[in-house]
Amino acid sequence: MSERANIRDVAARAGVAVKTVSRVLNGHRYVRDETREKVEAAMRELEFRPSIAARILSGAKSHQIALIYDNHSPYYMHQIQIGCWARCHEEGIRLLAQPVDVADPRVGDQVRGLVSETHVDGIVLSSPVTDCDPVLRALEAMDVPFVRISPGTNHALTSSVFMDDAQAADDMTTHLINLGHRRIGFIRGHPNHMASGDRQFGYRRALDRAGISYEPQLVCEGEFDFDSGVAAARVLLDLDEPPTAIFASNDDMAAGVLAEAHDRGIELPRELSVAGFDDTTLARTVWPPLTTIHQPMAELARTATDLLLAGGVIAHRRLPHQLVERGSVAPPPKPRNTAG
Repeated sequence: MSERANIRDVAARAGVAVKTVSRVLNGHRYVRDETREKVEAAMRELEFRPSIAARILSGAKSHQIALIYDNHSPYYMHQIQIGCWARCHEEGIRLLAQPVDVADPRVGDQVRGLVSETHVDGIVLSSPVTDCDPVLRALEAMDVPFVRISPGTNHALTSSVFMDDAQAADDMTTHLINLGHRRIGFIRGHPNHMASGDRQFGYRRALDRAGISYEPQLVCEGEFDFDSGVAAARVLLDLDEPPTAIFASNDDMAAGVLAEAHDRGIELPRELSVAGFDDTTLARTVWPPLTTIHQPMAELARTATDLLLAGGVIAHRRLPHQLVERGSVAPPPKPRNTAG
Protein backbone atom coordinates (compact mmCIF):
# COMPACT_ATOMS: atom_id res chain seq x y z
CA MET A 1 0.00 0.00 0.00
CA SER A 2 1.18 3.56 -0.73
CA GLU A 3 0.06 4.90 2.65
CA ARG A 4 0.30 3.30 6.07
CA ALA A 5 -3.00 1.73 7.13
CA ASN A 6 -4.62 3.23 10.20
CA ILE A 7 -7.01 1.89 12.80
CA ARG A 8 -10.06 3.07 10.86
CA ASP A 9 -8.88 1.13 7.80
CA VAL A 10 -8.62 -2.02 9.92
CA ALA A 11 -12.12 -1.48 11.31
CA ALA A 12 -13.55 -1.02 7.82
CA ARG A 13 -11.79 -4.11 6.45
CA ALA A 14 -12.95 -6.25 9.37
CA GLY A 15 -16.46 -4.81 9.35
CA VAL A 16 -16.33 -3.78 13.00
CA ALA A 17 -16.28 -0.58 15.04
CA VAL A 18 -13.05 1.30 15.75
CA LYS A 19 -13.63 0.58 19.46
CA THR A 20 -13.62 -3.14 18.72
CA VAL A 21 -10.23 -2.86 17.00
CA SER A 22 -8.94 -0.95 20.04
CA ARG A 23 -10.17 -3.72 22.35
CA VAL A 24 -8.34 -6.33 20.26
CA LEU A 25 -5.14 -4.24 20.28
CA ASN A 26 -5.30 -3.99 24.06
CA GLY A 27 -6.12 -7.65 24.68
CA HIS A 28 -9.59 -6.95 26.05
CA ARG A 29 -11.14 -10.15 27.36
CA TYR A 30 -14.70 -9.37 26.19
CA VAL A 31 -14.12 -9.84 22.48
CA ARG A 32 -15.49 -12.92 20.74
CA ASP A 33 -12.89 -15.18 19.17
CA GLU A 34 -14.54 -14.88 15.76
CA THR A 35 -14.37 -11.07 15.94
CA ARG A 36 -10.79 -11.10 17.15
CA GLU A 37 -9.77 -13.35 14.25
CA LYS A 38 -11.43 -11.00 11.72
CA VAL A 39 -9.62 -8.00 13.16
CA GLU A 40 -6.26 -9.79 13.25
CA ALA A 41 -6.75 -10.97 9.66
CA ALA A 42 -7.49 -7.39 8.57
CA MET A 43 -4.34 -6.20 10.31
CA ARG A 44 -2.24 -8.76 8.45
CA GLU A 45 -3.83 -7.95 5.09
CA LEU A 46 -3.26 -4.21 5.58
CA GLU A 47 0.20 -4.69 7.13
CA PHE A 48 -1.06 -2.65 10.06
CA ARG A 49 1.34 -2.00 12.94
CA PRO A 50 0.06 -0.84 16.34
CA SER A 51 1.08 2.78 16.89
CA ILE A 52 0.72 5.72 19.19
CA ALA A 53 -2.53 6.43 17.38
CA ALA A 54 -3.91 3.01 18.22
CA ARG A 55 -2.98 3.38 21.87
CA ILE A 56 -4.55 6.84 21.98
CA LEU A 57 -7.79 5.59 20.47
CA SER A 58 -7.85 2.78 23.02
CA GLY A 59 -8.65 5.39 25.66
CA ALA A 60 -5.45 4.76 27.58
CA LYS A 61 -4.01 8.19 26.75
CA SER A 62 -5.04 11.79 26.19
CA HIS A 63 -6.21 11.65 22.55
CA GLN A 64 -4.01 14.61 21.66
CA ILE A 65 -0.57 15.60 20.40
CA ALA A 66 1.08 19.02 20.27
CA LEU A 67 2.75 21.03 17.53
CA ILE A 68 5.29 23.42 19.04
CA TYR A 69 6.60 26.22 16.84
CA ASP A 70 8.29 29.63 16.69
CA ASN A 71 8.07 31.02 13.18
CA HIS A 72 7.65 34.58 11.91
CA SER A 73 5.81 33.58 8.72
CA PRO A 74 2.06 33.07 9.20
CA TYR A 75 1.81 31.60 5.70
CA TYR A 76 4.39 28.91 6.49
CA MET A 77 2.84 28.00 9.83
CA HIS A 78 -0.65 27.79 8.33
CA GLN A 79 0.58 25.05 5.98
CA ILE A 80 2.42 23.24 8.78
CA GLN A 81 -0.70 23.22 10.93
CA ILE A 82 -2.83 21.99 8.04
CA GLY A 83 -0.46 19.05 7.47
CA CYS A 84 -0.41 18.01 11.14
CA TRP A 85 -4.15 18.43 11.54
CA ALA A 86 -5.00 16.36 8.46
CA ARG A 87 -3.09 13.34 9.77
CA CYS A 88 -4.50 13.75 13.28
CA HIS A 89 -8.03 14.00 11.88
CA GLU A 90 -7.63 10.61 10.20
CA GLU A 91 -6.91 9.05 13.58
CA GLY A 92 -9.45 10.99 15.63
CA ILE A 93 -6.71 12.78 17.58
CA ARG A 94 -6.80 16.39 18.78
CA LEU A 95 -3.95 18.69 17.74
CA LEU A 96 -2.74 21.43 20.07
CA ALA A 97 -0.70 24.19 18.38
CA GLN A 98 1.56 25.96 20.87
CA PRO A 99 3.84 28.91 19.96
CA VAL A 100 6.99 29.49 21.99
CA ASP A 101 9.96 31.86 21.88
CA VAL A 102 13.18 29.91 21.51
CA ALA A 103 15.13 32.94 22.73
CA ASP A 104 13.27 32.89 26.06
CA PRO A 105 15.52 31.34 28.75
CA ARG A 106 12.39 29.74 30.27
CA VAL A 107 11.34 27.97 27.07
CA GLY A 108 12.29 24.53 28.45
CA ASP A 109 10.11 25.11 31.54
CA GLN A 110 7.24 26.26 29.33
CA VAL A 111 7.36 23.05 27.32
CA ARG A 112 7.53 20.98 30.51
CA GLY A 113 4.45 22.81 31.74
CA LEU A 114 2.60 22.15 28.49
CA VAL A 115 3.29 18.41 28.69
CA SER A 116 2.38 18.22 32.39
CA GLU A 117 -0.86 20.15 32.00
CA THR A 118 -2.16 18.54 28.81
CA HIS A 119 -0.64 15.03 29.06
CA VAL A 120 -0.09 15.04 25.31
CA ASP A 121 0.95 11.68 23.91
CA GLY A 122 3.58 13.04 21.55
CA ILE A 123 4.96 16.23 20.03
CA VAL A 124 5.91 17.55 16.59
CA LEU A 125 8.59 20.25 16.67
CA SER A 126 8.80 22.80 13.87
CA SER A 127 11.91 24.85 13.07
CA PRO A 128 13.56 26.56 14.92
CA VAL A 129 12.19 24.75 18.00
CA THR A 130 13.42 21.58 16.38
CA ASP A 131 17.00 22.63 17.27
CA CYS A 132 16.27 24.37 20.59
CA ASP A 133 18.46 22.59 23.14
CA PRO A 134 16.38 23.43 26.28
CA VAL A 135 13.26 22.04 24.59
CA LEU A 136 15.02 18.88 23.44
CA ARG A 137 16.44 18.27 26.92
CA ALA A 138 13.04 18.81 28.54
CA LEU A 139 11.28 16.34 26.25
CA GLU A 140 14.00 13.73 26.65
CA ALA A 141 13.84 14.04 30.44
CA MET A 142 10.05 13.61 30.40
CA ASP A 143 10.32 10.64 28.01
CA VAL A 144 7.77 12.15 25.59
CA PRO A 145 7.88 10.87 21.99
CA PHE A 146 8.66 13.65 19.52
CA VAL A 147 9.51 14.09 15.85
CA ARG A 148 11.32 17.08 14.32
CA ILE A 149 10.66 18.97 11.10
CA SER A 150 13.86 20.09 9.33
CA PRO A 151 16.40 19.62 12.13
CA GLY A 152 19.84 21.09 11.52
CA THR A 153 21.65 19.34 14.37
CA ASN A 154 21.83 15.98 16.14
CA HIS A 155 19.99 14.09 13.41
CA ALA A 156 20.27 10.74 15.20
CA LEU A 157 18.27 12.00 18.20
CA THR A 158 14.77 11.43 16.85
CA SER A 159 12.81 10.67 13.73
CA SER A 160 12.70 13.63 11.36
CA VAL A 161 11.42 14.89 8.03
CA PHE A 162 13.19 17.50 5.94
CA MET A 163 14.07 18.83 2.50
CA ASP A 164 17.47 19.79 1.10
CA ASP A 165 17.56 23.55 1.75
CA ALA A 166 21.10 23.97 0.45
CA GLN A 167 20.33 22.26 -2.85
CA ALA A 168 17.09 24.21 -3.24
CA ALA A 169 18.94 27.53 -2.79
CA ASP A 170 21.63 26.30 -5.16
CA ASP A 171 18.95 25.52 -7.76
CA MET A 172 17.40 28.98 -7.52
CA THR A 173 20.76 30.78 -7.66
CA THR A 174 21.79 28.66 -10.64
CA HIS A 175 18.51 29.53 -12.35
CA LEU A 176 19.27 33.24 -11.95
CA ILE A 177 22.84 32.73 -13.18
CA ASN A 178 21.61 30.83 -16.24
CA LEU A 179 19.36 33.79 -17.09
CA GLY A 180 22.46 35.99 -17.16
CA HIS A 181 22.50 37.55 -13.68
CA ARG A 182 25.94 38.09 -12.16
CA ARG A 183 25.14 40.46 -9.29
CA ILE A 184 22.67 38.49 -7.17
CA GLY A 185 21.65 39.84 -3.79
CA PHE A 186 20.76 37.36 -1.07
CA ILE A 187 18.64 37.85 2.07
CA ARG A 188 19.31 35.36 4.86
CA GLY A 189 16.58 34.00 7.07
CA HIS A 190 16.23 34.37 10.82
CA PRO A 191 19.49 33.55 12.66
CA ASN A 192 17.67 31.08 14.95
CA HIS A 193 16.82 28.84 11.99
CA MET A 194 19.46 26.35 10.85
CA ALA A 195 17.91 26.46 7.37
CA SER A 196 19.07 30.08 7.03
CA GLY A 197 22.70 28.99 6.95
CA ASP A 198 21.94 26.06 4.66
CA ARG A 199 20.25 28.32 2.13
CA GLN A 200 23.14 30.79 2.19
CA PHE A 201 25.53 27.87 1.68
CA GLY A 202 23.58 26.80 -1.41
CA TYR A 203 23.60 30.36 -2.76
CA ARG A 204 27.35 30.63 -2.31
CA ARG A 205 28.02 27.17 -3.75
CA ALA A 206 26.17 28.06 -6.95
CA LEU A 207 28.18 31.27 -7.29
CA ASP A 208 31.46 29.41 -6.77
CA ARG A 209 30.57 26.78 -9.34
CA ALA A 210 29.80 29.50 -11.90
CA GLY A 211 33.07 31.32 -11.16
CA ILE A 212 31.26 34.36 -9.70
CA SER A 213 33.00 36.03 -6.77
CA TYR A 214 31.12 36.02 -3.47
CA GLU A 215 30.53 39.63 -2.35
CA PRO A 216 29.56 40.03 1.33
CA GLN A 217 27.90 43.41 0.64
CA LEU A 218 25.33 41.58 -1.50
CA VAL A 219 24.18 39.49 1.51
CA CYS A 220 21.79 40.98 4.09
CA GLU A 221 20.40 39.58 7.31
CA GLY A 222 16.66 38.93 7.49
CA GLU A 223 14.13 37.58 9.96
CA PHE A 224 11.71 35.71 7.67
CA ASP A 225 9.19 38.59 7.80
CA PHE A 226 8.00 41.30 5.42
CA ASP A 227 9.62 44.23 7.24
CA SER A 228 13.09 42.67 7.21
CA GLY A 229 12.69 42.09 3.47
CA VAL A 230 11.93 45.78 2.98
CA ALA A 231 14.94 46.78 5.12
CA ALA A 232 17.30 44.44 3.25
CA ALA A 233 16.03 45.65 -0.13
CA ARG A 234 16.81 49.25 0.86
CA VAL A 235 20.38 48.31 1.68
CA LEU A 236 20.89 46.32 -1.51
CA LEU A 237 19.23 48.82 -3.83
CA ASP A 238 21.21 51.72 -2.32
CA LEU A 239 24.52 50.14 -3.31
CA ASP A 240 26.57 52.05 -5.88
CA GLU A 241 26.20 48.99 -8.09
CA PRO A 242 22.92 47.36 -7.00
CA PRO A 243 22.13 43.74 -7.83
CA THR A 244 20.10 42.84 -10.90
CA ALA A 245 18.40 40.05 -8.93
CA ILE A 246 17.55 39.53 -5.26
CA PHE A 247 16.96 36.06 -3.85
CA ALA A 248 15.19 36.15 -0.48
CA SER A 249 15.18 33.13 1.84
CA ASN A 250 11.39 33.11 2.10
CA ASP A 251 8.37 34.55 0.32
CA ASP A 252 7.53 37.05 3.09
CA MET A 253 10.91 38.77 2.69
CA ALA A 254 10.67 38.57 -1.11
CA ALA A 255 7.31 40.36 -0.87
CA GLY A 256 9.09 43.08 1.11
CA VAL A 257 11.63 43.42 -1.71
CA LEU A 258 8.82 43.77 -4.26
CA ALA A 259 7.14 46.46 -2.15
CA GLU A 260 10.36 48.50 -1.84
CA ALA A 261 11.04 48.14 -5.58
CA HIS A 262 7.51 49.34 -6.39
CA ASP A 263 7.99 52.35 -4.09
CA ARG A 264 11.15 53.28 -6.00
CA GLY A 265 9.45 52.96 -9.37
CA ILE A 266 11.65 50.01 -10.40
CA GLU A 267 10.08 48.05 -13.25
CA LEU A 268 9.75 44.38 -12.29
CA PRO A 269 11.15 42.09 -13.54
CA ARG A 270 12.73 44.04 -16.41
CA GLU A 271 14.96 46.13 -14.13
CA LEU A 272 15.10 43.81 -11.13
CA SER A 273 14.34 40.12 -10.67
CA VAL A 274 13.07 38.90 -7.29
CA ALA A 275 12.94 35.28 -6.13
CA GLY A 276 11.56 33.73 -2.95
CA PHE A 277 11.49 30.46 -1.07
CA ASP A 278 8.60 28.29 0.28
CA ASP A 279 5.84 28.82 -2.32
CA THR A 280 3.27 30.01 0.20
CA THR A 281 -0.06 31.47 -0.90
CA LEU A 282 1.62 34.88 -0.67
CA ALA A 283 3.84 33.96 -3.65
CA ARG A 284 0.77 33.80 -5.89
CA THR A 285 -0.96 36.95 -4.60
CA VAL A 286 1.85 39.55 -4.83
CA TRP A 287 2.66 41.34 -8.10
CA PRO A 288 4.41 40.14 -10.04
CA PRO A 289 3.80 36.58 -8.76
CA LEU A 290 6.97 35.17 -7.24
CA THR A 291 9.35 32.72 -8.80
CA THR A 292 10.13 30.62 -5.75
CA ILE A 293 11.15 27.26 -4.34
CA HIS A 294 8.19 25.04 -3.57
CA GLN A 295 8.77 23.58 -0.12
CA PRO A 296 6.18 20.84 0.60
CA MET A 297 5.26 22.38 3.96
CA ALA A 298 1.98 20.59 4.58
CA GLU A 299 3.47 17.27 3.50
CA LEU A 300 6.50 17.77 5.75
CA ALA A 301 4.14 18.27 8.69
CA ARG A 302 1.89 15.40 7.70
CA THR A 303 4.88 13.06 7.36
CA ALA A 304 6.28 14.18 10.72
CA THR A 305 2.93 13.46 12.36
CA ASP A 306 2.79 10.09 10.65
CA LEU A 307 6.24 9.19 11.97
CA LEU A 308 5.17 10.25 15.47
CA LEU A 309 2.01 8.16 15.39
CA ALA A 310 3.82 5.14 13.96
CA GLY A 311 6.39 5.07 16.77
CA GLY A 312 9.02 2.35 16.59
CA VAL A 313 12.54 2.80 15.25
CA ILE A 314 14.00 6.20 14.37
CA ALA A 315 13.34 7.07 10.73
CA HIS A 316 14.21 10.01 8.48
CA ARG A 317 12.31 11.17 5.40
CA ARG A 318 13.59 13.64 2.83
CA LEU A 319 10.93 15.23 0.64
CA PRO A 320 11.62 16.80 -2.75
CA HIS A 321 11.54 20.52 -3.56
CA GLN A 322 10.66 22.20 -6.85
CA LEU A 323 11.59 25.47 -8.53
CA VAL A 324 8.38 27.25 -9.55
CA GLU A 325 8.73 29.89 -12.28
CA ARG A 326 6.35 32.84 -12.27
CA GLY A 327 6.55 36.46 -13.36
CA SER A 328 9.06 38.01 -10.94
CA VAL A 329 12.23 36.81 -12.66
CA ALA A 330 13.64 37.64 -16.11
CA PRO A 331 17.06 38.08 -17.74
CA PRO A 332 18.95 41.15 -16.49
CA PRO A 333 18.64 44.44 -18.39
CA LYS A 334 21.17 44.90 -21.15
CA PRO A 335 23.92 47.42 -20.29
CA ARG A 336 23.44 50.80 -21.90
CA ASN A 337 25.73 51.68 -24.79
CA THR A 338 27.87 54.48 -23.37
CA ALA A 339 29.90 55.06 -26.52
CA GLY A 340 29.63 58.68 -27.67
